[in-house]
Parts: sequence; C-alpha cells; structure tokens
Amino acid sequence: MTLGRLRKEIEPVTSADFMRFLFTWQHVAPGTQLHGVDGTLQILKQLQGYEISAAGWESEVLRRRIARYAPDLLDRLCLSGEVMWGRLSPHPSLVASGDGCAIPSPRTRIRPTRVAPVAIFLRDDASWLLESTVQADGISESARMVSDLLRQRGASFLPELAKTTGLLTSQVEDALWELAAAGFVTADGFENLRALVDPKRRRGEGSSRLKMPRHAAGRWALLEHPTSAAPSEERSEAFARQLLLRWGVVFRDLLARETLAPAWRDLLVALRRMEARGEIRGGRFVSGFLGEQFARAEAVDLLRSIRRTPSEAVLKIPAADPLNLAGIVVPGARISPLASQIVQLLKPSASRVEVAL
Repeated sequence: MTLGRLRKEIEPVTSADFMRFLFTWQHVAPGTQLHGVDGTLQILKQLQGYEISAAGWESEVLRRRIARYAPDLLDRLCLSGEVMWGRLSPHPSLVASGDGCAIPSPRTRIRPTRVAPVAIFLRDDASWLLESTVQADGISESARMVSDLLRQRGASFLPELAKTTGLLTSQVEDALWELAAAGFVTADGFENLRALVDPKRRRGEGSSRLKMPRHAAGRWALLEHPTSAAPSEERSEAFARQLLLRWGVVFRDLLARETLAPAWRDLLVALRRMEARGEIRGGRFVSGFLGEQFARAEAVDLLRSIRRTPSEAVLKIPAADPLNLAGIVVPGARISPLASQIVQLLKPSASRVEVAL
C-alpha cells in the first residue's frame, strides 16, 4: 500500500523535459560541468560500463562534462590505479559456441579502428563488469606473440616487447592496437591508447604540447578477465545501481545501447527489491514509455525542478555521446554512435522534440 501511494504521487514529465534532465544529470548543460581530478573521477563513475569509441572519449565526451579538461586528469587517475580502460564487450569475431566458450568466426576478423569501443571503469568494479575469460583466437601472428609474452612476463613497456619478440616497433604497436580492439590488453595510462589511435603521436609529430616519444607511454598488460562469472543476482543489482547513477531514471528503452547490461527481466527483480527497501522510487516518471520505471530520490527532485522551469535552449550532442538518444527517447530515426555528426535537439521544452543533424 505504501509503495502504491508513493507511485501515485509521481507526475510524469515529457520526453523533452527528460532530455533536459539528462543534460543536467550528466553535467553537459552549461554551468553543471565538474572540475579537476575529483570531477573527472565522478564522471567516470557515472559512465563506467558504457563503451564509447576510442577516439571519442576525450574529444566528444569528457570535454563536455569537465571544465577546462586536460588529458593529464585522466592519466593521473589511470596511473594511480583508481581507474582502468579496456574493451568489455565481446568482439564480433568471437561467437559463443555450444559449450559457452568463445571461438573465432571465419567470417570476420579483428580490425582495429578509431571507433573501436572502449570503456573506462573503476578498477574495484572490474569483477562485475568484465565477463569470464575468452580465448585469444582469431588474431594475427604478431598479436599472438605479444599476447604470449605479456602472459609470461607480465606488464611490459613497448621497447621491452619489441626487443624480446624481435618485431619492429611499428609491428608491436599494430599488434597492441589489435589486442586492445579485441579486448585482450590494457595499459597503465590512457596515453598508451592515444598513441595508437593517433598516427601522429606514434611518429612523434604534432604540436609541442601533444608531441610524445613512443617510449613515453606506460606499461602494457593483459586485461585480466575473471575465471568465472559473478553470481547473476549480484551482477544484476550492481548493474542496476550503475544504471541509476548514469541515467537517474531507468526504464527498459534506455537499455538500447547498454551493451553490457543484463536482461531487463533480471534488472527488474533487483530494482523492485531496491524499491521495497526504500532505496529508490518506482512510478511513472517519463510519459510515453511502457513498463515499470525507477528513479533515485535526488533524480525525482531534479525532474520536478526541470518541469517547473521551461527552457528554449538548444541542446547539441555528438553522435558518440551516451546522450545521443535520437530514436530511443526522442522521436525520429536512430543515429549511429559511430556517425561523425552533431545531433541537435530543438525546442526541448515543447511536448515534441525535433532532431536535426
């Protein structure tokens, strides 16, 4: 009866108001950006478990959420051991066999590109974000040599890998890029990934601020996957909390691009349990969407504030940003996160949101 009464107190907002809420909740709206290393850590906590193209993390996501963002903010967090990066979702060239093991698909190959999906996450949360161990099949011979060496020697610098394998430095870089795109390796710092994504960094070209010699990056290491998957109930509740932190309000449609999230039916059990404990609110928070919805208490207060203060501000976001919800929350066709374009939301205070490219 208490839960029923609390749910009836909720007055849903339009999808336009919900988008305005998300721009504030994720610190993209003007005046809501965070600052410094602590602010960067808070943003990464909110976005962990969401994969974004390797080249888009800093230029299209972090710079919009952190005032005066500088690459060393992320490097300091990586080198301190608080956060790490790596691909979490299975590569398309790996398919599940009948016994649950990953096997290479003969139809696809691992081809590293700037749009390879990468996640940045807290090292302490890797246990429930990383899936069980996969086999490093379907990779090139040089990548296999580098992978075997890292397994034998542990974390190693680029010159060490080149000297021990007998490969050219450029061949080792290509092998590491291939392994990173497949989700098999990570590194001490994010500079390692920048050097692979940007060919000019590899060659030591560019402005003096960005020019980095090849040996300036940290050590490379295998991305340690757990030998067995975390219990489904624990992982579902951990992911439910993460989704609530990321979106403030959670409903089934928002999982469209959550590649790592458990099935909605599993999340629903965890969310209902959290509501029964009084940790979150349940109800109809956003109109126009079917199924149950849940929200953090502070998100409910912010939604009410957004509804009372209409705005005609124009909202723009790169296609790679998690807030690219065209065709998911707002009307229109879905826009691929790999598209190199800006998604502009017009008249967000109106009952209908227009999407312009």
